[in-house]
Amino acid sequence: MAKRFVILGGGESGVGAALLAKQQGYEVFVSDESSLKDEYRNELTGAGIPFEEEKHTENKILNADEVMKSPGIPEKAAIVKKIRAKGIDIISEVELAYRFKGNSKVVAITGSNGKTTTTALIYHICREAGLDCALAGNIGNSFAKQVALDPKPLYVVEVSSFQLDDIKTFRPDIALLTNITEDHLDRYEYNFENYIRSKFRIAMNQQRGDAFIYCADDEVTMKNINLPMKIGINILSNQLPISMKRELPNGAFIKDGDMYVRTGQDFTSMSVFDFALKGKHNRYNTMAACVAATILDIRKEKIRDAVQSFQALEHRMEFIATVRGVEFINDSKATNVNSTWYALESMTKPTILVLGGVDKGNDYSLLNDLVKEKVKAIICLGKDNKKIHDAFQGMVSTIVDTGSAAEAAQAAFHFAGKGEVVLLSPACASFDLFKNYEDRGNQFKKAVKEL
Repeated sequence: MAKRFVILGGGESGVGAALLAKQQGYEVFVSDESSLKDEYRNELTGAGIPFEEEKHTENKILNADEVMKSPGIPEKAAIVKKIRAKGIDIISEVELAYRFKGNSKVVAITGSNGKTTTTALIYHICREAGLDCALAGNIGNSFAKQVALDPKPLYVVEVSSFQLDDIKTFRPDIALLTNITEDHLDRYEYNFENYIRSKFRIAMNQQRGDAFIYCADDEVTMKNINLPMKIGINILSNQLPISMKRELPNGAFIKDGDMYVRTGQDFTSMSVFDFALKGKHNRYNTMAACVAATILDIRKEKIRDAVQSFQALEHRMEFIATVRGVEFINDSKATNVNSTWYALESMTKPTILVLGGVDKGNDYSLLNDLVKEKVKAIICLGKDNKKIHDAFQGMVSTIVDTGSAAEAAQAAFHFAGKGEVVLLSPACASFDLFKNYEDRGNQFKKAVKEL
């Protein structure tokens, strides 16, 4: 008898998993508490996969042999608690995809900040080097859909902590952890240790021949990496740290403006001034990507060319326009305080900072020094801005509330002088006023172009 496989959530990862599970002979059912997007509804109908929307019918879910839960659904959801109480196994979409990837290699990237940029850069280097590969996970297609419809010998996959929470056998050949800062604590019972443990799961199943790349300058990573009891994971893979502060025998480091990469006997170096991506945080992202590319045996000339030709991602420190001497930057993807810290850290001109949205338990004090040094005015863009006012009152003379992207752009422009920068780097999620961070960034860009 076919295994009954129930999928909670009919978005990108849920539909991708449904297509793969059906292809592999599972009896599939998809259940979503809200309504499905037309494209996903059509895909399920076209594949003959039964589904329901705007409800969870318990008797159709609790008879599953196994459940895949979309990353957006928290453990505290009533239906998840019932599935757990029945002892039914719950897996994530990346776990399902991994099961059926065959002999293909997997490079998996996670981290609180920089994971999308690093993932996109690794994919760009691989493509430029002529490798037949796919970009999947949180960026690009769902990993499962890629495996089902267009399998490749190499997958470059961005993985969130939520996806790592429900892996069982997922074992990347190359695992990369950019850094760990407080994020999504609302999903981890406001306990930072739960979130840390979750991130380290990326290396949980790795064996001696695999590689684990991480940042040796990241305090939280270094505090936990050698504590197998605490994180519940004993890392067996080949550890390749990256650093800007000290020379390392293996991995990568930067010294006197040059980056050195060593993954075995081979040694590669290049000037950091050749990096297309600017800012200190992007040096870390570029180093990590170069280590991964070197492990994949990509020639150093190819790596150097690709690093020079890479284009920054939309909504990530994206230059919009200069209006009457005022530069506008869209960093809408900065949905946590640390991302905003990195953005401010790379600012060289007086800055008008656009902040706010849905607070995930943010600690704004991390930004204090940079705000005092670089920020001239704060424009709040959110429904509830009290916490931002409380955090920065007295540090900047101007804090203004706005209720739309257009209002925020106009207010920022009003307070900005020639030779200054307006930076949209919200440090918050966007769901109070926008569909998602892309929508927030697009509305802001449109507003700037209308100034």
